[in-house]
Amino acid sequence: MASKFILGAALSLIATGTAVNSLAAGPPAHTTAFHLNSARIDRTLEQMVASGRVAGASVLIWKDGREAYFGHSGYADREARRPMNRDTLVQIFSMTKPVTGVALMQLWEQGRFHLDDPLANYLPEFAAEKVFKGMDAAGRPILAPPMRPILIRDILRHTAGFGYHSGPTYPERVLGNDDPLDLHNDLAGFSARLARVPLLFEPGAEWRYSAAVDVQARLVEKLSGMPFEAYVRRQILDPLRMRDTGWTQPESRYPRLAAAYVSTADGKLERKSEADVRAFNFSDRRLTMGGAGLASTLDDYMRFGRMLLNRGTLDGVRILKPSTVKLMSTDQLDPAISERSWLVGKGNGGFGFDFFVRTGQPKDPAENRGSVGEFFWDGAWSTLFWVDPANDMVVVFLTQKDPFDGTLHHDIRQAVYGADYLGPKGD
Repeated sequence: MASKFILGAALSLIATGTAVNSLAAGPPAHTTAFHLNSARIDRTLEQMVASGRVAGASVLIWKDGREAYFGHSGYADREARRPMNRDTLVQIFSMTKPVTGVALMQLWEQGRFHLDDPLANYLPEFAAEKVFKGMDAAGRPILAPPMRPILIRDILRHTAGFGYHSGPTYPERVLGNDDPLDLHNDLAGFSARLARVPLLFEPGAEWRYSAAVDVQARLVEKLSGMPFEAYVRRQILDPLRMRDTGWTQPESRYPRLAAAYVSTADGKLERKSEADVRAFNFSDRRLTMGGAGLASTLDDYMRFGRMLLNRGTLDGVRILKPSTVKLMSTDQLDPAISERSWLVGKGNGGFGFDFFVRTGQPKDPAENRGSVGEFFWDGAWSTLFWVDPANDMVVVFLTQKDPFDGTLHHDIRQAVYGADYLGPKGD
């Protein structure tokens, strides 16, 4: 059950949907400045709940060196009438990925590896990888050695050739059968199983969302000599005083954990099982995923976002160098990488190391509002955070809705920036 749950969460990231509060036809005015309008954000949160799109949602904004907004509406547990609040614990799913990327890049700063080192130098199970080239006349897979090895750079930018879930192609069927992300595997077992799955494409040829960040987690273990979860706790969560964030949560925190709701075919919200909500944090799992699994709060994750906005430092504690944050938040995709799956639906931009990176103004009214230079990621149950250096701002948006609903992100960004905001043109 747990592995199917994980795969479903990964699949849910693909859908982005159409915004409920659509903008007027035609390009928006060229607006490069905005002012936070608390009433507008309040109304947006209230409308999300009143319309039945979410059971509850909350937003925290840090801007110009201070908390600029906190708001919430609805319930963390609708049935118990427990309100969504700033200390509510939520499953953040793929918002775990930037935390993992920071952990690996700390080790890069220490000279433990080069970005263009072959992955197999450190995880030798990947030395024998083959690339899927199609099926022969007899229905057998055609497999060939890759034209170049998988580089560590590839696992940071989703260009390794890995998949994430079961699907129609031969590698995806193998992936589904071997199930590397089964929670009963540890990271070493995950890595060994994933290495047996043929690559979907030549390393560096395409962008494809994948289990690469879980490979990053295994690499952190190998390079640091520590269990991944322990490393992140010691080097990131504790120094940033993210006391409520973790893969492993004590039972005493369970009353603060938000319920999750699934959107049914008729548009209503049904409560998900407690087993689904607790799978990553409160079960007897062996796997600590690099790509998902953290539960966190508004205030905790804001501290992580503020560290990134401050170029690697928060309250005098250095997590990364400014140059490393800049590297991670710079588009790393070669222009020749034209096949980018659903990444294009995230906005006018590319991908850095575990972040979407905006490189151009919004192209049309349907695109999410944002600023050139912003970087962000989101989670399967519709959570979102973004760092906007141009406006000295971090925004964290939390809810628990499955499947992923990109219209919520469109609307909360519009509430923050205003419908006509385009931001600076950039270079």
